Amino acid sequence: MLAKNTQELLAISVSDQDGSEVSLQNQLGHYTVLYFYPKDDTPGCTKEACSFRDAEAEMQKLGVTVIGVSPDKPASHQKFQKKYSLSFPLWSDPEHKLAEAFGAWGGKILRSTFVIDPKGKIVAVWPKVKPEAHAEEVLEFLRENLL
Repeated sequence: MLAKNTQELLAISVSDQDGSEVSLQNQLGHYTVLYFYPKDDTPGCTKEACSFRDAEAEMQKLGVTVIGVSPDKPASHQKFQKKYSLSFPLWSDPEHKLAEAFGAWGGKILRSTFVIDPKGKIVAVWPKVKPEAHAEEVLEFLRENLL
């Protein structure tokens, strides 16, 4: 279940991989792909992160930022980024505030993805994701809808 309104979603603060406070409010002005995943450096999550890594350059050409969110701590995110050369931000949501607000929490992280437009409106949702080919699926949506 999504939070009651977009302003609530935009206002939720979490930490990024460096421990800095971040929120979706900072993402206004461009498209954002926000994907929730259960845990750093596990097989499915690694496949998904690497698929977003491989699609990121094309997404950036479309003006899209990718952000991954999991309950892992910033130090874990830093190791995960370094190990797999992930250049996009990973946000730490250990209290699952953001995940709950997006309906991506059901006692554990529910692997899901959201495309958010420059004004903060959710324009696409994938509530159940298969990690291997998901980034290509999102990229196809972006190509069809942003060009």
